[in-house]
Amino acid sequence: MSLWAAGLWPAFIQLLGYVWVTPHLLALPHSSSRNKSTSTLCKPFLVAYVKPCFSRTRVVLKIIKHYQEEGQGTEVVQGVLLGLVVEDRLEITNCFPFPQHTEDDADFDEVQYQMEMMRSLRHVNIDHLHVGWYQSTYYGSFVTRALLDSQFSYQHAIEESVVLIYDPIKTAQGSLSLKAYRLTPKLMEVCKEKDFSPEALKKANITFEHMFEEVPIVIKNSHLINVLMWELEKKSAVADKHELLSLASSNHLGKNLQLLMDRVDEMSQDIVKYNTYMRNTSKQQQQKHQYQQRRQQENMQRQSRGEPPLPEEDLSKLFKPPQPPARMDSLLIAGQINTYCQNIKEFTAQNLGKLFMAQALQEYNN
Repeated sequence: MSLWAAGLWPAFIQLLGYVWVTPHLLALPHSSSRNKSTSTLCKPFLVAYVKPCFSRTRVVLKIIKHYQEEGQGTEVVQGVLLGLVVEDRLEITNCFPFPQHTEDDADFDEVQYQMEMMRSLRHVNIDHLHVGWYQSTYYGSFVTRALLDSQFSYQHAIEESVVLIYDPIKTAQGSLSLKAYRLTPKLMEVCKEKDFSPEALKKANITFEHMFEEVPIVIKNSHLINVLMWELEKKSAVADKHELLSLASSNHLGKNLQLLMDRVDEMSQDIVKYNTYMRNTSKQQQQKHQYQQRRQQENMQRQSRGEPPLPEEDLSKLFKPPQPPARMDSLLIAGQINTYCQNIKEFTAQNLGKLFMAQALQEYNN
């Protein structure tokens, strides 16, 4: 029986808040805690690896709580991840959200807000080093240009940075959906050059499969937290698990298919733009070749009449090449389509398993 189904997780967060604050008040000075992992009985942690990565349970619960308080529908919530690097892994030990503000809050400075939050955490001896950021997503729709630019800024400044993607809708289906991503070294080089032309992407061998790399996540609990969860599970009522055998498909599959069709339409429009660019380029090359032939014939006629040849002209000024469409948007759309396909594959695999099981039971009864 999970705490989510029992409705006990708000109390669980409060209890965790007490358990976690106490060790920090008794901990060693922050400078020594940065050099090695502090091993205390009451100190759980979520790990996001730079090879794999560890994270505290508190981080996960804070992200979930943040979305439930401020996230609505397609609106995403974001925040900052704090922690430290221990050997070859990244330990995410804390986080805090970005506050919601409107256009009327013109005086709000996000950078200043982050600095004040990290300074306050430093004063109470809590890990305050920036190790990335988190964001919620709507049906897995997170592969966007905004996320690419943000993660590049973080990863360019802090090499170990990761972005945690939390999917509340998929989590509501019964399994926690939390993934960590980083930009691949190839894409980092392309973003540094800021050249997203088809030639540059082809030269770097960048495809939608080589844009993001998923980092394994390990969520760690302390022994005290494990005991607490065991006690809460014993006290909670038994949930009705018969709904797990329901053969009806929820609207989760239909929504993913609808979003997939929308992205395929965007991809087809982008392909039309690229084909138009290729036709214009080919047409211009033909015009340029015809112009050079006419120019050559005129010079031959002038030479036969004893006249000097015509001066050479800069063809790049006469025939300005058409502007190529940015291929990065196409790669992002392809990456998002791949994400939708993976979600649909996971969901249908579960449903097909239940259908085969139901068919076998029906044949057995007959």
